[in-house]
Amino acid sequence: MKYYSRRLIKHEHLNPAGSLFGGQLLSWIDEEAAIFAGCQMKSRNHVTKLISEINFMTAAKLGDVIEFGLELISMGHTSITVRCEVRNKQTLAPIVSIDKMVFVNVNEAGLPVPHGATADAA
Repeated sequence: MKYYSRRLIKHEHLNPAGSLFGGQLLSWIDEEAAIFAGCQMKSRNHVTKLISEINFMTAAKLGDVIEFGLELISMGHTSITVRCEVRNKQTLAPIVSIDKMVFVNVNEAGLPVPHGATADAA
């Protein structure tokens, strides 16, 4: 797995318990994974189809730097499946793990269309 980007946890990202709000993290994950999937498919028109079980393992706190790891799992005719891990940059402690995120290449009408990429795309 390669780690592609990082975020600094700031006050506005915290929940009342003082840790990173899960909804904020999921928004970042969806964005990061969609960018990764689009680069793999060479697509600008794709949507999130599925996010499997989300396993929150440790909390991120104010001032932590987290990093997003993404990995290609499989590539279909119109879709791509990726895995995502988020970890604490300093401690390498896992924060969240998602085994399966599926993105589908779509046309202007929102219908699946072939992306034409192969599994060795960058």
